[in-house]
Amino acid sequence: MTNDRVISGVELWQWRQNALAEAKVTDVPLMEVDWILQEVAGLDRLAIRLESFKNRPEIKLNFPLSELNRLWKRRLYDRLPVQYITGVTHWRNFSLVVSPAVLIPRPETELLIDLAVEAMKRGSEGAGERGSAIKNSSFYVSQFPIIQWADLGTGSGAIAIGLADAFPDAIVHAVDKSQDALSIAQQNAQKLSFGDRIKFYQGSWFEPLEALKGQLTGMISNPPYIPSSMVLNLQAEVTQHEPHLALDGGSDGLDCIRYLVEKAPDYLCSGGVWLIEMMAGQAQLVVDLLRKNGSYDRVEILPDLAGIERFALAFRS
Repeated sequence: MTNDRVISGVELWQWRQNALAEAKVTDVPLMEVDWILQEVAGLDRLAIRLESFKNRPEIKLNFPLSELNRLWKRRLYDRLPVQYITGVTHWRNFSLVVSPAVLIPRPETELLIDLAVEAMKRGSEGAGERGSAIKNSSFYVSQFPIIQWADLGTGSGAIAIGLADAFPDAIVHAVDKSQDALSIAQQNAQKLSFGDRIKFYQGSWFEPLEALKGQLTGMISNPPYIPSSMVLNLQAEVTQHEPHLALDGGSDGLDCIRYLVEKAPDYLCSGGVWLIEMMAGQAQLVVDLLRKNGSYDRVEILPDLAGIERFALAFRS
């Protein structure tokens, strides 16, 4: 009996040559071909660049070549994201399982974790003005003996995992409305050994966290923020394959953000961090919502690496 997951290096080399030619014609980034080979065939970048894998008598694939061909055709003509072909994406220093049940974590969202760390440091400086100076890696510990973050709309679990990694002493509460998304998030947390510090809840935003009112040190979210009328006009990879539940933010894109502004003060303790990602052009509207609410101070808009106003930060007053 032949193993249809094992092919020769020459066969795989030929597949790569054909795939590169097809990618060029269909305007798919050429780098995706090599990314697929790294993930599906376990090849390293050097072996691919030097084409040394061509000399191997056998290479084992994660799935049969026929399935690889089928998925590659879907990438070319159905615009299936390459992350859904390989079943993984790389985010910060993690390799995360993804499927069409979850939004693919974006590079710009990685900054949310860095901003959360910086916000906690700045929060501790604010606490110092009130007589509680906390200037080291254990910032906030004297003010908040238990550091608890809520990641609302966790999807793949990327942000929750990033928080658990950045705050080794914290408990992270990860919430998502989709059970399929939660299954992916739990799988990622277990695989990366964070399963004991991330608690998962199915439900809408704060609703499953009723018992944590007034106890959260921080709230973080990458909520749906695309206006409904724009969702179907996004690139085909997004609108045809990624979950619209994670994209559609209502008529002006701010429905979910309004809810988070309104409800978070009930759950954040004094000095707690409120941090979200948003779309370009929404910054002033979000600032107005936060200031009008009256429960926040130190409201700030922060840019992504491209200089786009991407994140909103505030502290519970």
